[in-house]
Amino acid sequence: MKTPEISLIIPMYNENGIIKDTANTLHEYMSKNFESYEILFSDDGSKDGCGDMVRAMELPGVRVVGYEQNQGKGCAVRTAILEAKGEIVMFTDADLAYGTDVIKKAYDELISKPEASMLIGSRNLSKDGYEGYTALRKLMSKVYIRILGLIGGFKLSDSQCGCKAFRGDAAKAIFSRCKVNGFAFDFESIMWAQKHEYKIVEMPVKIINHRESTVHIVRDSVRMLRDLLKIRKSVNREFKAMNANK
Repeated sequence: MKTPEISLIIPMYNENGIIKDTANTLHEYMSKNFESYEILFSDDGSKDGCGDMVRAMELPGVRVVGYEQNQGKGCAVRTAILEAKGEIVMFTDADLAYGTDVIKKAYDELISKPEASMLIGSRNLSKDGYEGYTALRKLMSKVYIRILGLIGGFKLSDSQCGCKAFRGDAAKAIFSRCKVNGFAFDFESIMWAQKHEYKIVEMPVKIINHRESTVHIVRDSVRMLRDLLKIRKSVNREFKAMNANK
């Protein structure tokens, strides 16, 4: 069986209001832009039947993976990546927040840069990347990204963008080590990419479809900071143990 050019992953949780449109849009886009592909909708324990809705559509190249109990976006992404078969593996949000053109753009970018193993979309590299954000949300996003870089020891302009792509082998190596189920999984995946000495590149993106943020600025910022420190400690400890056993 031929290896798909790309595996596109869509994590979803209770998305029955939009998921049919998303599936149809992606099926049309992918069939026009790739000779071979797969789309994996990763069901994060949804209770609204969105997984069954996608299955019932019986679209070629589309399959649903997942589990019954809600675990978090990190778990949904990890589950699908470990099942993906593509030469390039990419994930983006169910509402197609960054549009569809970023898919081929990210694929072409990685194919044209064989030295790179991971690609991160960046709102900060595009002059209109934060268009439509409130001033407070934009400020908090930039501050949080800066804190992530300081804690993780990396210099990326937008580590939390929900649009990332990997070479297939790098995706497996990174996410087979990841354990974080919540939103801090992005940070953990970047830390593991660094441990593997993978080259990371960034690509300008712009938010096209906005959804209301569920983040509580003060409460969640404190919790996220605590989680980030735990993740850094855990990754460093596991990496040290790996090397000790070689």
